[in-house]
Amino acid sequence: MKTIFIAFIILLISSPAFSQYTITGKVIDSTSKEPLRGASVFCQNTTLGTTTNKEGEFSLALKSGGYDLIISFSGYQTITKRISGDEGKLEIALARNEKELMEVVIQTSNEVKDGWAKYGSFFTENFIGTTPNAANCKLENPEVLKFYYLKKSDKIRVLATAPLVIKNESLGYNLTYQLDSFVFYNKTNISTYRGFCFFGEMDGTDSLKRKWVANRKKAYSGSILQFVRSYYDSTLTQDGWLIEMLDETDDKKFNRITDPYDSTFYGYTDSTREVDIWYPRKLTVIYTKKKPEAEYLKKFKLPKIVSTLISYVDLNDVITIQPNGYYYEQKDWINQGYWSWKNLADLLPYDYEPD
Repeated sequence: MKTIFIAFIILLISSPAFSQYTITGKVIDSTSKEPLRGASVFCQNTTLGTTTNKEGEFSLALKSGGYDLIISFSGYQTITKRISGDEGKLEIALARNEKELMEVVIQTSNEVKDGWAKYGSFFTENFIGTTPNAANCKLENPEVLKFYYLKKSDKIRVLATAPLVIKNESLGYNLTYQLDSFVFYNKTNISTYRGFCFFGEMDGTDSLKRKWVANRKKAYSGSILQFVRSYYDSTLTQDGWLIEMLDETDDKKFNRITDPYDSTFYGYTDSTREVDIWYPRKLTVIYTKKKPEAEYLKKFKLPKIVSTLISYVDLNDVITIQPNGYYYEQKDWINQGYWSWKNLADLLPYDYEPD
Protein backbone atom coordinates (compact mmCIF):
# COMPACT_ATOMS: atom_id res chain seq x y z
CA MET A 1 0.00 0.00 0.00
CA LYS A 2 1.17 3.50 -0.75
CA THR A 3 0.76 6.12 1.91
CA ILE A 4 1.19 9.86 1.64
CA PHE A 5 1.87 11.58 4.93
CA ILE A 6 0.88 15.22 4.86
CA ALA A 7 1.77 17.43 7.77
CA PHE A 8 2.06 21.16 8.12
CA ILE A 9 5.28 22.24 9.87
CA ILE A 10 7.12 25.53 10.43
CA LEU A 11 10.68 26.21 9.49
CA LEU A 12 12.85 27.41 12.35
CA ILE A 13 16.36 28.38 11.28
CA SER A 14 18.92 27.92 14.00
CA SER A 15 22.45 26.93 14.82
CA PRO A 16 23.33 23.26 15.22
CA ALA A 17 23.28 21.15 18.40
CA PHE A 18 19.57 21.83 19.03
CA SER A 19 19.94 25.39 20.29
CA GLN A 20 16.75 27.17 21.34
CA TYR A 21 14.72 30.17 20.27
CA THR A 22 11.77 31.67 22.06
CA ILE A 23 8.77 32.47 19.90
CA THR A 24 6.40 35.10 21.29
CA GLY A 25 3.17 36.51 19.96
CA LYS A 26 -0.42 37.59 20.46
CA VAL A 27 -3.64 36.02 19.19
CA ILE A 28 -6.57 38.33 18.41
CA ASP A 29 -10.00 38.33 16.79
CA SER A 30 -9.52 39.42 13.17
CA THR A 31 -12.58 41.71 13.27
CA SER A 32 -12.72 43.21 16.76
CA LYS A 33 -8.94 43.02 17.36
CA GLU A 34 -9.73 41.85 20.89
CA PRO A 35 -7.29 39.33 22.44
CA LEU A 36 -8.33 35.67 22.51
CA ARG A 37 -7.63 34.13 25.89
CA GLY A 38 -7.05 30.37 26.02
CA ALA A 39 -6.19 29.94 22.34
CA SER A 40 -4.13 26.82 21.66
CA VAL A 41 -0.64 27.38 20.24
CA PHE A 42 1.48 24.34 19.47
CA CYS A 43 4.03 22.95 17.04
CA GLN A 44 2.73 20.21 14.81
CA ASN A 45 4.04 16.70 15.61
CA THR A 46 5.74 17.75 18.83
CA THR A 47 5.19 17.91 22.58
CA LEU A 48 5.72 21.68 22.43
CA GLY A 49 2.63 23.77 23.07
CA THR A 50 0.95 26.37 25.25
CA THR A 51 -2.19 28.52 25.56
CA THR A 52 -2.59 32.28 25.43
CA ASN A 53 -3.03 34.36 28.60
CA LYS A 54 -5.79 36.92 29.26
CA GLU A 55 -3.99 39.37 26.98
CA GLY A 56 -3.92 36.79 24.18
CA GLU A 57 -0.15 36.49 24.49
CA PHE A 58 2.02 33.37 24.34
CA SER A 59 5.66 32.35 24.60
CA LEU A 60 7.13 29.08 23.37
CA ALA A 61 10.74 27.80 23.47
CA LEU A 62 11.70 25.75 20.40
CA LYS A 63 14.75 23.76 19.41
CA SER A 64 16.34 24.16 15.99
CA GLY A 65 14.68 22.38 13.10
CA GLY A 66 11.41 22.46 11.22
CA TYR A 67 7.97 23.00 12.72
CA ASP A 68 4.55 24.35 11.89
CA LEU A 69 2.99 26.68 14.42
CA ILE A 70 -0.69 25.78 14.82
CA ILE A 71 -3.03 28.37 16.34
CA SER A 72 -6.63 27.38 17.11
CA PHE A 73 -9.58 28.62 19.14
CA SER A 74 -13.11 27.26 19.42
CA GLY A 75 -15.41 28.83 16.82
CA TYR A 76 -12.49 30.20 14.79
CA GLN A 77 -10.57 29.02 11.77
CA THR A 78 -7.29 27.27 12.60
CA ILE A 79 -4.14 28.94 11.26
CA THR A 80 -0.85 27.29 10.33
CA LYS A 81 2.15 29.61 10.24
CA ARG A 82 5.66 28.76 9.11
CA ILE A 83 8.15 30.92 10.97
CA SER A 84 11.88 31.35 11.56
CA GLY A 85 13.89 32.17 14.66
CA ASP A 86 14.16 35.87 13.89
CA GLU A 87 10.45 36.58 13.38
CA GLY A 88 10.13 38.84 16.42
CA LYS A 89 6.77 39.12 18.14
CA LEU A 90 3.97 37.61 16.07
CA GLU A 91 0.41 38.89 15.78
CA ILE A 92 -2.02 36.16 14.80
CA ALA A 93 -5.52 37.23 13.74
CA LEU A 94 -8.11 34.44 13.75
CA ALA A 95 -11.33 34.68 11.76
CA ARG A 96 -14.61 33.18 12.93
CA ASN A 97 -15.90 30.08 11.17
CA GLU A 98 -18.54 31.00 8.61
CA LYS A 99 -20.08 27.57 8.96
CA GLU A 100 -19.64 24.98 11.63
CA LEU A 101 -18.50 21.62 10.36
CA MET A 102 -21.70 19.99 11.60
CA GLU A 103 -23.76 22.25 9.37
CA VAL A 104 -21.70 21.15 6.38
CA VAL A 105 -21.95 17.51 7.43
CA ILE A 106 -25.73 17.64 7.75
CA GLN A 107 -26.05 19.04 4.23
CA THR A 108 -23.86 16.32 2.72
CA SER A 109 -25.81 13.54 1.03
CA ASN A 110 -22.92 11.08 0.69
CA GLU A 111 -22.59 10.24 4.38
CA VAL A 112 -22.52 6.52 5.11
CA LYS A 113 -25.12 5.39 7.63
CA ASP A 114 -23.50 3.56 10.57
CA GLY A 115 -20.14 4.63 9.14
CA TRP A 116 -18.07 3.55 12.14
CA ALA A 117 -19.66 0.10 12.16
CA LYS A 118 -18.92 -0.32 8.45
CA TYR A 119 -15.56 1.40 8.11
CA GLY A 120 -14.22 1.80 11.65
CA SER A 121 -11.77 -1.10 11.49
CA PHE A 122 -10.70 -0.08 8.00
CA PHE A 123 -10.03 3.49 9.14
CA THR A 124 -8.12 2.35 12.22
CA GLU A 125 -5.89 0.05 10.16
CA ASN A 126 -5.07 2.74 7.60
CA PHE A 127 -4.77 5.69 9.99
CA ILE A 128 -3.40 4.23 13.22
CA GLY A 129 -1.81 1.16 11.63
CA THR A 130 -1.45 -2.61 11.94
CA THR A 131 1.95 -2.76 13.66
CA PRO A 132 2.52 -4.22 17.14
CA ASN A 133 2.35 -0.67 18.53
CA ALA A 134 -1.03 -0.18 16.86
CA ALA A 135 -2.45 -3.03 18.93
CA ASN A 136 -1.95 -0.84 22.00
CA CYS A 137 -3.34 2.33 20.43
CA LYS A 138 -6.94 3.32 21.04
CA LEU A 139 -9.14 6.00 19.51
CA GLU A 140 -11.11 7.32 22.50
CA ASN A 141 -13.82 9.26 20.63
CA PRO A 142 -14.80 7.48 17.38
CA GLU A 143 -18.24 9.11 17.54
CA VAL A 144 -16.78 12.36 16.12
CA LEU A 145 -15.93 10.68 12.80
CA LYS A 146 -18.14 11.03 9.73
CA PHE A 147 -17.70 8.65 6.79
CA TYR A 148 -18.53 9.39 3.15
CA TYR A 149 -18.42 7.25 0.04
CA LEU A 150 -17.98 9.13 -3.22
CA LYS A 151 -19.15 6.72 -5.89
CA LYS A 152 -18.02 8.68 -8.94
CA SER A 153 -14.38 8.80 -7.84
CA ASP A 154 -14.62 5.50 -5.91
CA LYS A 155 -13.08 6.82 -2.72
CA ILE A 156 -13.86 6.92 0.98
CA ARG A 157 -13.51 10.21 2.82
CA VAL A 158 -13.47 10.67 6.58
CA LEU A 159 -13.98 13.96 8.45
CA ALA A 160 -14.06 14.72 12.16
CA THR A 161 -16.34 17.11 14.05
CA ALA A 162 -13.81 17.42 16.90
CA PRO A 163 -10.13 16.60 17.48
CA LEU A 164 -9.38 12.88 17.72
CA VAL A 165 -8.13 11.69 21.10
CA ILE A 166 -5.76 8.74 20.81
CA LYS A 167 -3.95 6.90 23.60
CA ASN A 168 -0.73 5.19 22.55
CA GLU A 169 0.03 2.81 25.41
CA SER A 170 3.06 1.39 23.56
CA LEU A 171 4.98 4.67 23.26
CA GLY A 172 3.48 6.51 26.23
CA TYR A 173 1.83 9.38 24.35
CA ASN A 174 -1.61 10.98 24.48
CA LEU A 175 -2.25 12.25 20.96
CA THR A 176 -4.64 15.02 20.01
CA TYR A 177 -5.16 14.95 16.26
CA GLN A 178 -7.12 17.66 14.44
CA LEU A 179 -8.07 15.65 11.37
CA ASP A 180 -8.53 17.80 8.31
CA SER A 181 -9.37 14.87 6.06
CA PHE A 182 -8.65 11.21 5.43
CA VAL A 183 -9.13 9.79 1.94
CA PHE A 184 -8.75 6.24 0.67
CA TYR A 185 -8.71 5.69 -3.10
CA ASN A 186 -10.07 2.23 -3.86
CA LYS A 187 -8.71 2.14 -7.42
CA THR A 188 -5.09 2.77 -6.43
CA ASN A 189 -5.13 1.45 -2.85
CA ILE A 190 -3.60 4.76 -1.70
CA SER A 191 -4.57 6.43 1.55
CA THR A 192 -3.83 10.06 2.35
CA TYR A 193 -4.51 12.02 5.47
CA ARG A 194 -3.74 15.46 6.73
CA GLY A 195 -4.12 17.21 10.03
CA PHE A 196 -2.40 18.60 13.09
CA CYS A 197 -1.03 16.28 15.76
CA PHE A 198 0.06 17.23 19.29
CA PHE A 199 1.86 14.80 21.58
CA GLY A 200 1.33 14.72 25.33
CA GLU A 201 3.45 12.63 27.68
CA MET A 202 1.54 9.95 29.59
CA ASP A 203 1.92 9.60 33.34
CA GLY A 204 3.16 6.21 34.44
CA THR A 205 5.18 4.17 36.89
CA ASP A 206 8.95 3.98 36.60
CA SER A 207 8.53 0.54 35.05
CA LEU A 208 6.14 1.87 32.40
CA LYS A 209 8.44 4.79 31.63
CA ARG A 210 11.35 2.42 31.06
CA LYS A 211 9.17 0.40 28.70
CA TRP A 212 8.17 3.53 26.78
CA VAL A 213 11.81 4.61 26.44
CA ALA A 214 12.68 1.19 24.98
CA ASN A 215 9.68 1.15 22.64
CA ARG A 216 10.42 4.67 21.40
CA LYS A 217 14.00 3.70 20.58
CA LYS A 218 12.69 0.69 18.68
CA ALA A 219 10.20 2.85 16.74
CA TYR A 220 12.95 5.38 15.95
CA SER A 221 15.30 2.74 14.54
CA GLY A 222 14.79 2.59 10.78
CA SER A 223 12.16 5.35 10.75
CA ILE A 224 11.79 8.24 8.31
CA LEU A 225 12.61 10.52 11.23
CA GLN A 226 15.98 8.82 11.73
CA PHE A 227 16.70 8.70 7.99
CA VAL A 228 16.11 12.43 7.47
CA ARG A 229 18.23 13.31 10.50
CA SER A 230 21.02 11.04 9.25
CA TYR A 231 20.85 12.61 5.80
CA TYR A 232 21.03 16.12 7.25
CA ASP A 233 23.91 15.18 9.57
CA SER A 234 25.84 13.48 6.72
CA THR A 235 25.91 10.18 8.63
CA LEU A 236 23.89 7.92 6.32
CA THR A 237 26.61 5.30 5.90
CA GLN A 238 27.61 5.25 9.57
CA ASP A 239 23.98 4.92 10.62
CA GLY A 240 23.32 1.96 8.32
CA TRP A 241 21.45 3.53 5.41
CA LEU A 242 21.81 2.63 1.72
CA ILE A 243 20.08 4.35 -1.21
CA GLU A 244 19.43 2.91 -4.65
CA MET A 245 17.71 4.60 -7.61
CA LEU A 246 15.74 3.03 -10.43
CA ASP A 247 17.77 2.58 -13.59
CA GLU A 248 17.09 5.10 -16.34
CA THR A 249 16.40 2.42 -18.97
CA ASP A 250 15.60 -0.75 -17.01
CA ASP A 251 12.53 -0.37 -14.79
CA LYS A 252 13.37 -3.59 -12.91
CA LYS A 253 16.88 -2.58 -11.88
CA PHE A 254 18.02 -0.32 -9.03
CA ASN A 255 21.55 1.10 -8.90
CA ARG A 256 23.39 1.91 -5.67
CA ILE A 257 23.98 5.63 -5.03
CA THR A 258 27.60 5.64 -3.89
CA ASP A 259 27.60 9.31 -2.92
CA PRO A 260 24.18 10.64 -1.82
CA TYR A 261 25.88 14.00 -1.09
CA ASP A 262 26.84 14.54 -4.71
CA SER A 263 25.48 17.85 -6.02
CA THR A 264 23.26 15.88 -8.41
CA PHE A 265 21.14 14.81 -5.45
CA TYR A 266 22.06 17.18 -2.63
CA GLY A 267 22.31 20.91 -2.00
CA TYR A 268 23.11 22.95 1.09
CA THR A 269 22.33 26.64 1.66
CA ASP A 270 24.59 28.37 4.19
CA SER A 271 22.30 31.32 4.85
CA THR A 272 19.33 29.17 5.90
CA ARG A 273 21.13 25.97 6.93
CA GLU A 274 18.65 24.07 4.77
CA VAL A 275 19.42 20.89 2.86
CA ASP A 276 17.62 20.05 -0.39
CA ILE A 277 17.52 16.53 -1.80
CA TRP A 278 16.23 15.47 -5.19
CA TYR A 279 16.04 12.11 -6.96
CA PRO A 280 14.28 12.02 -10.35
CA ARG A 281 13.32 8.32 -10.18
CA LYS A 282 12.00 5.85 -7.63
CA LEU A 283 14.32 5.08 -4.71
CA THR A 284 14.98 2.02 -2.64
CA VAL A 285 15.94 3.05 0.90
CA ILE A 286 17.55 0.22 2.85
CA TYR A 287 18.24 0.16 6.59
CA THR A 288 20.80 -2.50 7.45
CA LYS A 289 20.83 -2.34 11.25
CA LYS A 290 17.42 -3.84 11.94
CA LYS A 291 15.42 -6.85 10.81
CA PRO A 292 11.77 -6.40 9.87
CA GLU A 293 9.11 -7.45 12.36
CA ALA A 294 7.43 -10.81 11.89
CA GLU A 295 4.08 -9.01 11.55
CA TYR A 296 5.42 -7.00 8.61
CA LEU A 297 6.75 -10.09 6.83
CA LYS A 298 3.42 -11.83 7.31
CA LYS A 299 1.32 -8.89 6.09
CA PHE A 300 3.36 -8.41 2.93
CA LYS A 301 3.94 -12.16 2.40
CA LEU A 302 7.73 -11.86 2.54
CA PRO A 303 10.17 -14.69 3.36
CA LYS A 304 11.70 -14.87 6.83
CA ILE A 305 15.20 -14.57 5.36
CA VAL A 306 14.65 -10.84 4.67
CA SER A 307 17.23 -9.22 6.98
CA THR A 308 16.93 -5.49 6.23
CA LEU A 309 14.20 -2.85 6.16
CA ILE A 310 13.35 -1.91 2.58
CA SER A 311 11.20 1.08 1.62
CA TYR A 312 10.43 2.52 -1.80
CA VAL A 313 10.13 6.27 -2.18
CA ASP A 314 8.93 8.54 -4.98
CA LEU A 315 9.90 12.21 -4.66
CA ASN A 316 7.62 14.34 -6.81
CA ASP A 317 9.68 17.47 -6.22
CA VAL A 318 12.73 18.76 -4.38
CA ILE A 319 12.51 17.93 -0.66
CA THR A 320 13.92 20.28 1.97
CA ILE A 321 15.12 18.57 5.14
CA GLN A 322 15.85 19.93 8.61
CA PRO A 323 18.09 18.77 11.51
CA ASN A 324 15.19 17.60 13.67
CA GLY A 325 13.92 15.23 10.96
CA TYR A 326 11.29 17.49 9.42
CA TYR A 327 10.99 17.62 5.64
CA TYR A 328 8.76 19.45 3.20
CA GLU A 329 6.68 19.44 1.11
CA GLN A 330 5.52 16.17 2.62
CA LYS A 331 2.84 15.69 -0.01
CA ASP A 332 5.67 15.17 -2.52
CA TRP A 333 7.12 12.20 -0.60
CA ILE A 334 5.29 8.94 -1.33
CA ASN A 335 6.16 5.71 0.48
CA GLN A 336 5.78 2.05 -0.36
CA GLY A 337 7.19 -0.95 1.44
CA TYR A 338 8.24 -0.80 5.08
CA TRP A 339 7.59 2.90 5.67
CA SER A 340 4.07 2.61 4.27
CA TRP A 341 3.36 0.13 7.07
CA LYS A 342 4.23 2.70 9.71
CA ASN A 343 1.36 5.05 10.55
CA LEU A 344 0.22 7.06 13.57
CA ALA A 345 0.92 4.30 16.11
CA ASP A 346 4.66 4.47 15.35
CA LEU A 347 4.95 8.22 14.93
CA LEU A 348 7.44 10.06 17.16
CA PRO A 349 7.42 13.83 17.78
CA TYR A 350 9.98 16.04 16.07
CA ASP A 351 11.44 16.98 19.45
CA TYR A 352 12.14 13.33 20.29
CA GLU A 353 15.77 12.66 21.14
CA PRO A 354 17.04 9.11 21.74
CA ASP A 355 19.12 8.77 24.89
